[in-house]
Amino acid sequence: MTKLSELREEIAGCRRCELYREATQAVTSVGNTRARMMLVGEQPGDREDVEGEPFVGPAGRVLDAALRSAGIERSDAYLTNAVKHFRFERRGKRRIHRKPAVEHIEACHPWLEAEVAIVRPRVVVCLGATAGRAVLGRPVRIGEERGGLIEDVDETGGAAVVITTHPSSLLRLRDRGDYDAELERLVTDLRLAASAL
Repeated sequence: MTKLSELREEIAGCRRCELYREATQAVTSVGNTRARMMLVGEQPGDREDVEGEPFVGPAGRVLDAALRSAGIERSDAYLTNAVKHFRFERRGKRRIHRKPAVEHIEACHPWLEAEVAIVRPRVVVCLGATAGRAVLGRPVRIGEERGGLIEDVDETGGAAVVITTHPSSLLRLRDRGDYDAELERLVTDLRLAASAL
């Protein structure tokens, strides 16, 4: 079995799709390699692309708040993304997130599979539909699949799967007044995942 340090080196040199050309670097993972909980996001954002770690930008702060409220230590989890390079479009000097295409998810799938095999989590939390598709190998609709525990998933080596929203989606709700309710739903989903441990 490949060690995580070796896997990270391989990911750093990934050329499986065109995203590496514009991204600053591949963003691998962070966290406890013996974690019983794996959190899978969509792709690196602008801050993650610059810093080289997942969930260090605004969405990461939302995730940290949700984890704290759910009674989960971030250091007890393993955090990664389905797609390892930042996909974006330029608007002036800004780099605006673009959703990864299916071919990007498929190109990165062997990396995610290898991470699951090394960490061997008991539960995988899919943060958003892209993560759900990457983990389950099929399209995922958050509204239909959220709030339940999907057990004995072959793609995760038997780990249970929880589908929830991506923390970045909450950022768009701050001015609409729905933020607190949606944050509580994310916390509820994280508590569900913790109950599978």
